[in-house]
Amino acid sequence: MFRSLKLKRPLHSFLNNNNQTPHFLYSLNPLISSPYPQTPKLNLIRPFSSSPPPSDPPLSSTSSSELRKYLGYSALLLTCAAATYYSFPFPENAKHKKAQLFRYAPLPVDLHSIVNWSGTHEVQTRVFHQPESLDQLEQIVNECNEKKQKIRPVGSGLSPNGIGLARGGMVNLALMDKVLEVDKVKKTVRVQAGMRVQQVVDEIKGFGLTLQNFASIREQQIGGIVQVGAHGTGAKLPPIDEQVISMKLVTPGKGTIEISKDKDPELFYLARCGLGAFGVVAEVTLQCVERQELVEHTYVSTLAEIKKKHKKLLNDNKHVKYLYIPYTDTVVVVTCNPVSKWWGSNKFKPKYTSDEALQPIRNLYKSSKDKYRGQIVTTSSTVEDEPKMSDLSFTELRDELIALDPLNKDHIKKINEAEAEFWKRSEGYRVGWSDEILGFDCGGQQWVSETCFPAGTLSKPNMKDLQYIEDVMRLIEKEEIPAPAPIEQRWTASSKSLMSPASSSSNDDIFSWVGIIMYLPTTDARQRKKITEEFFHYRHLTQARLWDQYSAYEHWAKIEVPKDKDELAALQTRLRKRFPVDAFNKARVELDPNRILSNAMLEKMFPLD
Repeated sequence: MFRSLKLKRPLHSFLNNNNQTPHFLYSLNPLISSPYPQTPKLNLIRPFSSSPPPSDPPLSSTSSSELRKYLGYSALLLTCAAATYYSFPFPENAKHKKAQLFRYAPLPVDLHSIVNWSGTHEVQTRVFHQPESLDQLEQIVNECNEKKQKIRPVGSGLSPNGIGLARGGMVNLALMDKVLEVDKVKKTVRVQAGMRVQQVVDEIKGFGLTLQNFASIREQQIGGIVQVGAHGTGAKLPPIDEQVISMKLVTPGKGTIEISKDKDPELFYLARCGLGAFGVVAEVTLQCVERQELVEHTYVSTLAEIKKKHKKLLNDNKHVKYLYIPYTDTVVVVTCNPVSKWWGSNKFKPKYTSDEALQPIRNLYKSSKDKYRGQIVTTSSTVEDEPKMSDLSFTELRDELIALDPLNKDHIKKINEAEAEFWKRSEGYRVGWSDEILGFDCGGQQWVSETCFPAGTLSKPNMKDLQYIEDVMRLIEKEEIPAPAPIEQRWTASSKSLMSPASSSSNDDIFSWVGIIMYLPTTDARQRKKITEEFFHYRHLTQARLWDQYSAYEHWAKIEVPKDKDELAALQTRLRKRFPVDAFNKARVELDPNRILSNAMLEKMFPLD
């Protein structure tokens, strides 16, 4: 699934539906049968006198005049209502929102609506720059700084928390997407920051090079994936920001600067994971590795079995992750290692075909559709274009199932059990290049909270990573949370970047990353709101009971800033305990004195006053 920032242009077409009676008419005319039972009926013709009228009196000229007056008012109101209804261009998938008229008023020509991939954050702005060269970018930054005009750097819009969004204005480098230099001897590549990860991989594979590690998806822009401290998995491999050996920043305060561990190392280690607060990242030089094939081994285990060999799994595998299925004892273990010479194709034959692996969840989908038949479920696909069950992938089937009853714990348990069976039938091996193997289908739109916390050293894991999972599982069952699968656990080595959640001065330290999720498989606004409320309840429970105990901090692309003042103050205090906030703010003042690169999220987390 291609995940990217959505840029909605203003709509100029109008919705014409002559076969449908506007819902305003149902309210105003009691003779029309309304499909909206909750719509109040307005009685616009009131009695002319409080006393009962005489039987069959002749109408006077005065009463006839009043009747014509009120009938005229009624006709005018009906006409205005109909005109208003047909003047608002509703999206086809927003028919359930027709009561919220003014949310769908036609946008001005110069107004852009920017939505992140999850559909959880959206802003409208009249300022959206897309420079095509470094010179254009420098000009934009200089002009906006003089005007004190906001231009928050935004990448592909993949961050679940919309950290790159700003109503005041944004700058996007999607058109600056070229490889500038490849050094095959030093195994480095210099690229424009707007290049997507997959683009970089495709460009450098001809030189026998690839990136050291990958996140779950490949559509991130290089500038964005570095600035938020993204990561892959492998206890011997650091987060992705550690692959950066130099950067070129276009700053409002000091112009274009180039930083590295040799040129201004203090600022380099602060800005390498700088959240876009110091300057617009224009160019990045990355340390690469030789391109290699990996063999992926997927198998099912239990937490009790994993405890016995956890240290060995972390040490013996280049890449390893665990996928936990709530309300089951199933743990999916996925390891990836370079292909050895002795591996033969005959060792990779799966036990089940893909159709056989999908059969349990297909059976559940069929029985659940029969059970919920007749109920209105607004999924991502309409009835007309609903795909055949055989055409749906596993994650698509899961989304369709969850959409039927997303907050019913027993329903979610059945889906999780079907998922556990799917993974049991998917055990086996596959071989491919690292950029193909290390990806992961995360499913559809979702809320996610991912925390990072220390897990000891590679030689002496403290086992707190598995204790954390046990606590999460107990919490889910005790509170009866409708928690879908998977809960994903990954590991990285430490990072020298001061603002990285995995920041440490010790090269031996390892960190565990754990993500909890709730999917948003429906387009129904009310249902999405209920899922959102349940997710934040879920997240709050883990925060209140686990984060301080395990020194856990959220991923920068997934942290959600609270609205409550006391909770916000508590977040600011926690961030100060972990990160060099004073140094961060000092650099912001020097490099961005007018705060044109900032947004509400940064201002709340790192207040300068």
